[in-house]
Amino acid sequence: MTYRFHPEAVAEHYEVIAFYESRLPGLGADYLAEFESLMLRVVQMPQAFRVEHQPGIRRVHLMRFPFTVIYREVEGAVQVLAVAHKRRRPHYWASRTQS
Repeated sequence: MTYRFHPEAVAEHYEVIAFYESRLPGLGADYLAEFESLMLRVVQMPQAFRVEHQPGIRRVHLMRFPFTVIYREVEGAVQVLAVAHKRRRPHYWASRTQS
């Protein structure tokens, strides 16, 4: 199984990388490495993580960084709906489940 981003989620992902890299060179790469490691686990066992919303919208937390990956299974792949800060704007991504 593979993963792909919702168009708005890919923009969020790049913004997070750029933000951390601007704070400290190499920190963006650290975030990216943790994200990729997490997504390897998700694509291996997508149903292992907590359901956030029905139908089948799940979330998984990064450990070092204060972000949550919101995803669902679509057509044999994992679709990342959002890379959301853990404490800001809860459920802002809910409209993305329609596409």
